[in-house]
Amino acid sequence: MWKEKLEPPEGEAGAAVVRRIAALSAMGCGILRFAVPDIQAAEILGRLASLVSMPLCADIHFDYKIALRCLDFPIAKLRLNPGNIGSRRRVEAVLSKAAEKGVPIRIGVNAGSLPAALRAKLESGAISRAEALVTAALEEAAIFENFGFTGFVVSMKASGIADTIKANRLFRRKSAAPLHIGVTEAGPLAAGIVRNTAALLPLLAEGTGDTLRVSLSDTMENEVIAGREILNAAGEAGCRRVRKGALIVSCPLCGRNGFDTHKFTGRWMERLYALEKPVTIAVMGCAVNGPGEAKHADLGITGAGNKVLVFRHGKVIRTVNSDEADKAFEEELLKL
Repeated sequence: MWKEKLEPPEGEAGAAVVRRIAALSAMGCGILRFAVPDIQAAEILGRLASLVSMPLCADIHFDYKIALRCLDFPIAKLRLNPGNIGSRRRVEAVLSKAAEKGVPIRIGVNAGSLPAALRAKLESGAISRAEALVTAALEEAAIFENFGFTGFVVSMKASGIADTIKANRLFRRKSAAPLHIGVTEAGPLAAGIVRNTAALLPLLAEGTGDTLRVSLSDTMENEVIAGREILNAAGEAGCRRVRKGALIVSCPLCGRNGFDTHKFTGRWMERLYALEKPVTIAVMGCAVNGPGEAKHADLGITGAGNKVLVFRHGKVIRTVNSDEADKAFEEELLKL
């Protein structure tokens, strides 16, 4: 999800937004969601959508007219909570126009914005949070289905790991509608990745989940990287998913280090995640964890003192001064 205020796409600031969206796409982001709180934001997003190849999703609450205006532009998808945009008539007005334009809709149900009746049952202990989420999602989906609108995906977002797993499993037993999975408000980088991984891997392992978003109190780039790595971890665990792009193996650093793996990996992170080939890249800190331990790597780099070694499958192919490390690495990377 785009994390900054939506600015007009014209001018240098707009050009920077377009470039960043292109970079996110290259890293593996499949669709980018924008909060659209008012008509002005809808106009800006509409102009932006015509300037980028990345599919853009408009996230709308409370005012159905914003959704209708977004549909005048090449928006790829809407995200709605049908329960908070007004009457059934207003929901159907959006569905009618979305169907006409061929635009899919994500029904987004959140634990914090359940309908009043369900919230009362949840607070009284009559139903669990997972049951409340599923009930709300099924009710909203029924409105779409009764209207004849089938181009929708459902998400049920909670901040709890158990609630996320239980809700998606229960919904899958009751409906075949596509599911968008994720943990909302998962926290800062480390904690958020752990919580998302703990919730999403069991679901992916059983084939539940058609799209996902990793929510972090961190950069969009790190959300994309975390999402890709969760999918790749699912593949390594045998969940029938194929690794795409680079696997980065890097040292955490210790007192032996002769090469700053943190800084080097930081400089190269976005470019490495933009690789389409399924290659393994090793960034190692010293002779102990150097070419020998990374023999499986298609390309690796390590160093000691003022010298840097570039290697392939454990064999050193270049030795350069530290100030030449990036250039040498780039030249070998282009050969992969």
